[in-house]
Amino acid sequence: MTATGDIVMGSAPNGLPPNSGKGFFDNVKSALVADLQMGNLEQTITDDTGVGKCSAQSAGSTCFAYRTPPAFVHNLKDAGFMLMNQANNHAYDFGPAGFKNTQKNLDSVGIKYTGWPGLITVISVKGLRVAVVGFASYTWSNLCSDLDKAGQLIASAKGQADLVVVQVHQGGEGSDKQHVKPGTEYYLGENRCDPMAFGHAVIDAGADLVVGHGPHVVRGMEFYKGHLIAYSLGNLAGYRALSYKGVVGVGAILKVTLGADGSFKNGSITPTAMIAPGLPRLDSKKQAISLISNLTKSDFPSSGAQIGTDGSITPR
Repeated sequence: MTATGDIVMGSAPNGLPPNSGKGFFDNVKSALVADLQMGNLEQTITDDTGVGKCSAQSAGSTCFAYRTPPAFVHNLKDAGFMLMNQANNHAYDFGPAGFKNTQKNLDSVGIKYTGWPGLITVISVKGLRVAVVGFASYTWSNLCSDLDKAGQLIASAKGQADLVVVQVHQGGEGSDKQHVKPGTEYYLGENRCDPMAFGHAVIDAGADLVVGHGPHVVRGMEFYKGHLIAYSLGNLAGYRALSYKGVVGVGAILKVTLGADGSFKNGSITPTAMIAPGLPRLDSKKQAISLISNLTKSDFPSSGAQIGTDGSITPR
């Protein structure tokens, strides 16, 4: 399976790529190919609902609301995405209608989604049932801050599927938030969960892989009880929406092979980088490999993954 960090294909009405974004993912498409392709949809796919979080009252303050018109869903389909995570801080940018419209548009092209409270999304892959469950720190998602309920939901997912994958949007944001430390993280006064405690709790409950995003930078990776936790894959795309300069422009496509029993078989990182004005590209400088390797050594000296110079991921 493959997974990505944050994806924003544009910001309507004035920040959209030409031709409805056709070919938006072409440069990274080959690295996404897998039996199950997943991404974090850090936006809505909807016409303007008339209800946006950036209201007149927020004028002059920092507020970002991301949406692209319904036609943009075909870019995700063309790239091969099979499941999108909606558990994040931008899924409700245009209210309940925008959230539901996004789901309807994903439905229209056969892309599944996860993230709504209590939702366990099960996909059949090569004769196996794979359950994917999305978490974040918002009322429209499963809460990563409630470890007891998270554990119960994963245990339920384990009863419905052969493999369980967790998508989680958590942690502080920005270039100074690359490190994973014990304890709860906060951003603009929001509780953004305790990434280490959450990752360990869902694996204890039966998860086989944890995919993280949210800080807008890549973070280290560790193995816990034989299962990989990728704490953040950074940004894949942020067209006229996310900064693409410095470490916030660096991302990674994660590829992992699991056995039918949930065991880790192999994994790799494909480095990506955004170019102006936020387009996804494969990174010839391979910055994500060295960044994730160094962060892993620093933050997880005993449990960290071994990151090879070729991007390979192995337990120590």
